[in-house]
Amino acid sequence: MELTLIEISLLGILVLCLLVQLSFTLFVHLKLGLVKVEDIPADATEPLSVIICARNEARNLEQFLPAILEQDYPEFEVIVVNDRSWDDTKDVLKVFTDKYTHLKVVTVAEGTRFFAGKKFAVTMGIKAAANEWLVFTDADCFPSSDKWLLGMQPPANAAQEIVLGYSPYLKKRGLLNALIRFETFFTAVNYLAFALKGMPYMGVGRNMAYRKSLFFKNKGFAAHMHIPSGDDDLFVNAHANRHNTSIRIHPETHIWSEPKTSFGDYLKQKKRHFGAGKFYKDTHKFILSTQIIVQFLFYMALIAACFIKALWFPALGVFIFSILVRCFVYPKLLKRLNYAGLVWWFPLLDILLFIFLVFNGILSIFVKKVQWK
Repeated sequence: MELTLIEISLLGILVLCLLVQLSFTLFVHLKLGLVKVEDIPADATEPLSVIICARNEARNLEQFLPAILEQDYPEFEVIVVNDRSWDDTKDVLKVFTDKYTHLKVVTVAEGTRFFAGKKFAVTMGIKAAANEWLVFTDADCFPSSDKWLLGMQPPANAAQEIVLGYSPYLKKRGLLNALIRFETFFTAVNYLAFALKGMPYMGVGRNMAYRKSLFFKNKGFAAHMHIPSGDDDLFVNAHANRHNTSIRIHPETHIWSEPKTSFGDYLKQKKRHFGAGKFYKDTHKFILSTQIIVQFLFYMALIAACFIKALWFPALGVFIFSILVRCFVYPKLLKRLNYAGLVWWFPLLDILLFIFLVFNGILSIFVKKVQWK
């Protein structure tokens, strides 16, 4: 059976998209699955400061802050920046400061004349830090073990100034939670694998660390202070490189976080992240855009081919081959990154994630306003 020019072109697009997809899978993401996980050092090399920004986080601080304060690390301080809270955050922190001498509270008062937002709060925390090595997390997070800080301490190589950690979301009931965890997984696989390849482009503020001198040497967030989000990924995007960045994925260095429980809240969260991505370096934007566009074209070509009698069988073969190859790589990564329960849902969640990313991208065009809390 001879194919028309349109049919040949459609099949060609499908195969080309498959090859690009698999190049990311086999030559970038697989590296994260093959890399040896470093053991956590038994001893600490130098003191460090943990920085947490909190706005109306009384309940989360009461629940999760003790796990940070009671880390098995010989010399560290925890700085909580109370950013204009109107709940019981102040009272909760007072109780903790009476009990833990290494807890320091910085208060950003309502009506502060400076830029109001998380970046200002983070800057205040960094200025208050007594130590050179800064470790960051959020108020609604807790470490997987008391060895977290030992794992996130300064690297032995003094030239490394940034450490990127990993932060999975807790398992809850429902499809939304599965989608949130799966999207978080793929985001982590991407930024951690690209960091291993020598092209770090982002980190997550729930679990990352860098040197205080790096922050002030580059004038903090001055270059993107006008952007509401990006205190973590935009800073890493601007200042990380193949020589000064490393990753930590040991299970005891993971930071668990409470996921959003409503679709609306999740959309707001992703809107903030999407907005920051527009200000990445051009090379990084090109790579990330290519990933999304190729996935979009792959599924569109696949759907179109299924309606053409001469193409539906080879198109189905291409799709099955794609799933088989990717099922060889990603289930192993799901287990490595604490999401083993999602392994059997991988093909379905892959499609749902694609639909969500397209929807979120379209929505971001029309919804412009974003804020921290």
